[in-house]
Amino acid sequence: MIKITCMGAAGTVTGSNYLIEDSRGKRIVVDCGLFQGGKQTEWRNSADWGFDPREIDTLLLTHAHIDHSGRIPKLVKDGFRGRIITSPPTAQLCEVMLLDSGHVQEMDAEWQTRKNKRRSKKGIEPLYTVADAQKSLQYLSPVNRDQIIDIEPGMKARFLNAGHILGSSIIELWIDDEGAETKIVFSGDIGKNSQLIVKDPAEVAQADYLFIESTYGNRLHRSFKDSKAEFLEAIGYAVSNNEKVVIPAFAVERTQEILYILGEFQRSGSLPDIPIYLDSPLAIKATEIFRKNKKDFDEEAMEIVNKGFDPFDMPNLKFTPSTEESMAINKKPGSAIVIAGSGMCTAGRIKHHLKHNLWREGASVVIVGFQAMGTTGRRIVDGEKRVRVFGEDVAVAAKVFTIGGFSAHADQKGLLEWAGHFAESHPRVFVIHGESTASEALAAKLREDLKLEAYVPTLGESLILEPQKVTHAVAPEAAPEDLQQIMHGTVISLEKELEELKRRLTAKGGRIQESEIDRLREIEEDLRMIFPE
Repeated sequence: MIKITCMGAAGTVTGSNYLIEDSRGKRIVVDCGLFQGGKQTEWRNSADWGFDPREIDTLLLTHAHIDHSGRIPKLVKDGFRGRIITSPPTAQLCEVMLLDSGHVQEMDAEWQTRKNKRRSKKGIEPLYTVADAQKSLQYLSPVNRDQIIDIEPGMKARFLNAGHILGSSIIELWIDDEGAETKIVFSGDIGKNSQLIVKDPAEVAQADYLFIESTYGNRLHRSFKDSKAEFLEAIGYAVSNNEKVVIPAFAVERTQEILYILGEFQRSGSLPDIPIYLDSPLAIKATEIFRKNKKDFDEEAMEIVNKGFDPFDMPNLKFTPSTEESMAINKKPGSAIVIAGSGMCTAGRIKHHLKHNLWREGASVVIVGFQAMGTTGRRIVDGEKRVRVFGEDVAVAAKVFTIGGFSAHADQKGLLEWAGHFAESHPRVFVIHGESTASEALAAKLREDLKLEAYVPTLGESLILEPQKVTHAVAPEAAPEDLQQIMHGTVISLEKELEELKRRLTAKGGRIQESEIDRLREIEEDLRMIFPE
């Protein structure tokens, strides 16, 4: 008997984490990512794991994106001491991404503590620190792709190219359990065919069970040609108004793709002569890692290299690693292209650039990646007229361009094409890593078009894999008791504050102070984060 429990990225895109147990008591996990998307989702990062990290033998990591790797330092902090097996580029990227994540956790905790103290509340501890992240790196164990390796007695694995980002992998897993060998495939995040920079996803044809991502399981991307034309339109719009082009971009892959495309525009003479700022220390470091891993480039990227060009450089490109250099960008008048993280506008320097430019008519905001529910980026994409940035309401007056064709994920058509290679082996398919509507839509297409048995598991659900059948054990999920108590107490406290403010506003001659208006805005921000819909 093999049991797989969906500890994350089931019914949601983030928090990828799957626990695998065999009849001998061996326990491994695939991925260990952060949950992202507002308080309603992110409380899970500090919740109980649902397993004892000290009892996990091995972690298999598909790729370095933080929604797949971002809880590794906490796993180690809580007692994990096994190997973290992944591809060499993923290990290199994790070295910079996890340290950066530790810094973000420290800064967020410091900010929340200051905010709590103003309300006479206790401070909070970071989920993990930079030191925790540094400690976790010693457990990284890179292996070459395309080779079958022994990971535990009775367990073998092979990492294949997933075509999503540098180093991203599909994982084939063979488990010899009670005398029978079972093959399970985890797609990781599947890239598009003809993706920039990296090679196309490997084709896999045989499996007993397939776990497939569904980030864009209900959508088709715009063509790459049309997307590039729209990108040029976004640049031209801001330049014609002497305003800036602001691009929230994930530090790994999306930033390098944007640089790649801008380089192409520059070499063809279609890029206006304006400064281009890469305003992300993490993206700058990640770009250097890309340059060191040319063996993973596809033919088109290598053709650029062989002609003597750097795919990630151009004459007007400026790196701004320091805070002072970053702050200076918005003090300079005139047009510029600003690429900054985070990709969902939830943290990092992009928030400063949105604060300075989002309200400007004539500026462009170019959304080039997936925006999870509850994030500032999702609110902008969904057409909200005002969003909260650093506790202030900022009008959305800039022109917003949402360019899906630059996505590093396969769309519904691409996922079906990749899954179509399994038609003869006819595995049972579990559709994961997507919002519910996307996962259900892809599952329906897998059943209709490929005649595969497809099922969408829920968060916390265990799948017991036995010969000829799968048993489902659904664990009802609820917020931890302490969080429920905190939320209940917070609601009561807010009710009292709002009643008092209401009384003062309606009283004869009543006045409300500026500080109280600020408090009302804080209350609104808290409620939006808890209830993003």
